[in-house]
Amino acid sequence: MKVIDKLQTIQEQVNQACENAGRHPDEVKIIAVTKYVSIERAQEAIEAGLRHFGENRDDSLLEKWDVLEDKPTWHFIGSLQTRKVKNIIDKVSYIHSLDRLSLAKEINKRAESPIQCFVQVNVSGEESKHGLNPEDVLAFVQDLQGLENIKICGLMTMAPLTDNEEMLRQCFKKLKSLQTEVQDLQLDEAPCKELSMGMSNDFAIAIEEGATMIRLGTALVGE
Repeated sequence: MKVIDKLQTIQEQVNQACENAGRHPDEVKIIAVTKYVSIERAQEAIEAGLRHFGENRDDSLLEKWDVLEDKPTWHFIGSLQTRKVKNIIDKVSYIHSLDRLSLAKEINKRAESPIQCFVQVNVSGEESKHGLNPEDVLAFVQDLQGLENIKICGLMTMAPLTDNEEMLRQCFKKLKSLQTEVQDLQLDEAPCKELSMGMSNDFAIAIEEGATMIRLGTALVGE
């Protein structure tokens, strides 16, 4: 199926989820997760009107950058090794996986201007997932103050892979609650207005619980 057809279906679902939550669809950005697709498919996504692309490996991002450059806004959404920051830092606008101070310091050192970063939170507590424990988020955000090239634009999480809607809602609600706690700190470098949560299988629920960015691969650009 063509990307433009998939996008139309997804936009209808986004619109419905926003209506359910009393929100405006403009509040939600769709990130096309292009990590498993060809450059040709990524170009098709641009032609369909998508402007936010997500990659989780530096080599895949660089391969597409060589062709697409800055046509899309690039998001790094995977776990980021400190030694690979230098490879992607001048190409991405958002990093969704900030989860340790050493990584923040490397980003701060390498960036030529402030980078929009999401603190990754392991809300579900699954050992297979990266991210901070929820109870460590506030202290971590405070520890980042003074790193002038780190701007905490929001929080990110990955929900469990489950059909249990209540479990998913509780996960997303927890991240929303943490966002409020970070905002209450009133830190200039941590406005924390964004919530990166929701993927192909659960994005409608995430939107209903406050997501402002959803990360879609299979449902959107998968073949």
